[in-house]
Amino acid sequence: MSSRARARERRTGIAVAVALVTAAGLVAGGCSAGDAPSGAVPSGAVPSAGVSPGTVSPGTVSPGAASPGAGPAGLAGPAGGAAAATPLEPLPAAVPPALAPYYAQRLGWTPCDDGYECTTFRVPLDYDRPADGDLTLAAVRAPAVPAAPGGTVAPGERIGSLLLNPGGPGGSAVEYVEGVARTYDAGVRARYDLVGLDPRGVGRSAPVTCLGGERMDAYTAVDITPDDQAEVDALVAAAKEFAEGCRQRSGDRLGHLSTVEAARDLDVLRALLGDERLHYVGKSYGTFLGATYAGLFPGRTGRMVLDGAMDPSLDSLTGNRTQAGGFETAWTAFARDCVEREDCPLGRTEQQAGERLAALFAAVDADPLTTDDGARRLSEAQATTGVIQAMYADFLWPRLRTALADAEAGNGTGLLKLSDAYYGREADGSYPNLMFANMAVNCLDLPAPFAGPDDAARAVPDFERTSPRFGRDMAWMALTCTYWPVRPTGTPHTVRAAGAAPIVVVGTTRDPATPYAWAQALAGQLESGRLLTYDGDGHTAYGRHDSCLDGAVNRFLLGGEPPENGKTCGR
Repeated sequence: MSSRARARERRTGIAVAVALVTAAGLVAGGCSAGDAPSGAVPSGAVPSAGVSPGTVSPGTVSPGAASPGAGPAGLAGPAGGAAAATPLEPLPAAVPPALAPYYAQRLGWTPCDDGYECTTFRVPLDYDRPADGDLTLAAVRAPAVPAAPGGTVAPGERIGSLLLNPGGPGGSAVEYVEGVARTYDAGVRARYDLVGLDPRGVGRSAPVTCLGGERMDAYTAVDITPDDQAEVDALVAAAKEFAEGCRQRSGDRLGHLSTVEAARDLDVLRALLGDERLHYVGKSYGTFLGATYAGLFPGRTGRMVLDGAMDPSLDSLTGNRTQAGGFETAWTAFARDCVEREDCPLGRTEQQAGERLAALFAAVDADPLTTDDGARRLSEAQATTGVIQAMYADFLWPRLRTALADAEAGNGTGLLKLSDAYYGREADGSYPNLMFANMAVNCLDLPAPFAGPDDAARAVPDFERTSPRFGRDMAWMALTCTYWPVRPTGTPHTVRAAGAAPIVVVGTTRDPATPYAWAQALAGQLESGRLLTYDGDGHTAYGRHDSCLDGAVNRFLLGGEPPENGKTCGR
């Protein structure tokens, strides 16, 4: 099986989680278990809200592209400055003459990847200076499938293209569509072409790269709960090495991977697909991308579903801290379930479960565990990543119980495999583009929360009050973007999208990576927002085969009528 096929198989039905954070040892990412088949392991999953996303670069790295105070087109207010949220203003409805050639391209679809169709198209590296050069982006399409064998979809019945994004940032929408298209509702598949666009810097679209496999192995193992100055120095050094690798290997692209730019790319593709409006389903970070599109192009926004929503008004420090609370909520749900089971390795009460986990982390910190891969030992950072990975989906809870029992017996293999799944590490030791793009996008989108390690250390108590289990890790993770070689171009902002068609915002009550409060906040900001709640565990909800929620979303996609604002599904 090819590496591409293995990647598709591993990520089938899984949405990559949001990443506001990024740090040595733990990178924000995450996955949605919403569509995941039984036994699948989410890839690229971890908290993303405390550490400025993105990884770190040496303080000697030149600032790079963006100049101080230069924000992306459409974002009101100074970039990289105040934490106060400013409104995202729409772009002019008319396409600027300098961009007209991009909107006039013709897509050439060719058969690819086991029955799909692939294409590429060009976008400007810099929308404000299109003469500076282009990027080539890649997209895949699953053409609409007749509802009945041998039938056809009449022109009046076909709605258009439905763009899907699994999140990240860094998740490949091409791989995602190839993994989930055939599982989509038959009615939706009959009336839409399902399309996946790898955002700039991701997957097949001018991907950024940062470190080779051996250095990434070292990066994922670095201690993210430093106990002394030597460990603080090691954490900073790892972050700087990662960022410098990105600078050396990715060049000018690093300054042009923002969500605003990716949203503008979506509009180019919308036009090339021949659609007057963008129909879209985004999960996790994909909700941020979709909301950004709606804010920039409200008049071109069609039927949009934002599942596992982010709150764009939060600064990176607040986002990371509140996300730590989301993982604490998910851990509590896991622990409550675990202690009722005979195979629970954490005792018989929730308090015992928390104490046993803390003791395990401390023991691994002092003496990393051996694994079945004799060349690698399980570090505390990897153990934490493994636990966090399993919080994304309750179907991973049995696997986590086994991994924790094995770890208490001295074998770290199970937790290491969960950590590797989070990062997408292949059996040959290579890593995909996911985490590199994750950091690159996040460090552009929001200013770093900390000026240095002293700031991170001072923030630890506040993070631990929010999350006794994961707060310390997430506070130190928020150090990452401090050393990024390119200045941020975005700031916290609100999205009103005045005049847009109804937008359905889906929130899960015990979502670890995108806390439910974020969905409430986004739905409240959007002038046409409609909140749809899933009362349950795990990250994202659409595609879990909950007939209430899936039915509400499918009816909206097919008929344009959103569910009643505040509707709740699940248990």
